[in-house]
Amino acid sequence: MKKIGVIGAGSWGTALANTLANKGHQVKIWDINQDHLKSMEEFRENKAFLPEVRLHDNITISYTIEDTLKDADIGLFSVPAQHFRQALTGALPYLKKEMVLVNVAKGIEQKTLLTMSQIAEEVAPEIPYVVLSGPSHAEEVGRMLPTTVAVASKDMKFAEYIQDVFMTDRFRVYTNHDVIGVELGGALKNIIALGAGISDGMGFGDNAKAAMMTRGIAEIARLGVQLGAEVLTFAGLAGIGDLIVTCTSMHSRNRRCGIMIGQGVKPSEAVEKIGMVVEGMYTTEAAYQLAKKVGVEMPITECIYQVINDQIDAKEAVEVLMGREKKHEAI
Repeated sequence: MKKIGVIGAGSWGTALANTLANKGHQVKIWDINQDHLKSMEEFRENKAFLPEVRLHDNITISYTIEDTLKDADIGLFSVPAQHFRQALTGALPYLKKEMVLVNVAKGIEQKTLLTMSQIAEEVAPEIPYVVLSGPSHAEEVGRMLPTTVAVASKDMKFAEYIQDVFMTDRFRVYTNHDVIGVELGGALKNIIALGAGISDGMGFGDNAKAAMMTRGIAEIARLGVQLGAEVLTFAGLAGIGDLIVTCTSMHSRNRRCGIMIGQGVKPSEAVEKIGMVVEGMYTTEAAYQLAKKVGVEMPITECIYQVINDQIDAKEAVEVLMGREKKHEAI
């Protein structure tokens, strides 16, 4: 059994902590919000982000990063993507070469347009890095409903190590070597989920959503391949798998935010009503800039970028996408 330090006590960090603790691992969990930690310790439940899921006895609430990572075999980072660099930098003094860093944040850093693995390479190049991604709502993982994810690392021995640590009869883990593909699949699907939500909010049907998802994965793969990913990764759990679950479920904050935008709510107000981080809003901005930088056409991403920046409304975005010049599907 392993000692695991979890950085970030949101819904996903808590659900994974419980999954690991249920397996017998010793888990410490920390969060920047000390009042939140006190509530978790008092009630043995994450009332704010994962209510009605009791924390396993193997989980210890920790009040410092140092204590959380002391003697840990694995450092599990579950913070919003835009805060990953800050969290990793804060943890750096307590990371050891023999540890493995597991990241579950899905996004692209706005200012630098870097993925989380690229940030880790800058900040902590000597620490082995593994990304975990796939169709995995925290609400379902917390209730131990069957879930399947992928883990990827440049060195397969670390991916296989994390596979063994995390895998249970309710949490199945596959390995992959395509780090950039797994990361981009998890990040970019949030953009398409915003679009799927906008479509739902405007009252469109299954046909429109299916088109949004299918053409969405096409442009995700286009950008991914241009950045060095393998196209088949986007047909897997971190690609089409995560896209399906995020575009179709009301657990998805991105879809719910999109629904409100489609109903006419201002994007900024929609985010405020969600009350939690909506990663797709940040990722859309970064992906739009990244696509321009590397010369990849991403019409859905571009339209959603314009909608969330109040350049056009949702109705105009539909007209733009449906009125584009004719294309071959493979292009």
